[in-house]
Amino acid sequence: MTQTIIIVLLSAFFLFASSIKIFAWQKFIFETQLGMFIKYGLNRQIMRFVGLLELSGAIAIWFQASWLGALGALAILGTSIGAIGCHLIWDTWKDGLPALITTALSGIIVWSGLHHILGLLGIS
Repeated sequence: MTQTIIIVLLSAFFLFASSIKIFAWQKFIFETQLGMFIKYGLNRQIMRFVGLLELSGAIAIWFQASWLGALGALAILGTSIGAIGCHLIWDTWKDGLPALITTALSGIIVWSGLHHILGLLGIS
């Protein structure tokens, strides 16, 4: 039950966040995020790629019975860790709090599906 709640929260958050990065439909949030990406030395294409990675993770995380769910959680974990790093280097730690929360939550899901990831790597 707890795992399902975490998946719903992560999926909703990253579906929303990725849609803004990909489609730029919410002007204020998009411009704020694009400004951050530019400050980090990244461009619009990288922002779109991150959005696609987040979208893929937000969808794949629902398939917890297979390796796809574990990879989805791993994608979210990776983007969250990257966001924490960028915020700690170029911003304040407070800007990184949402990423810290998504790192912790996606880490729980990755841990629960670790056997799928190890199986993909041939490590049982």
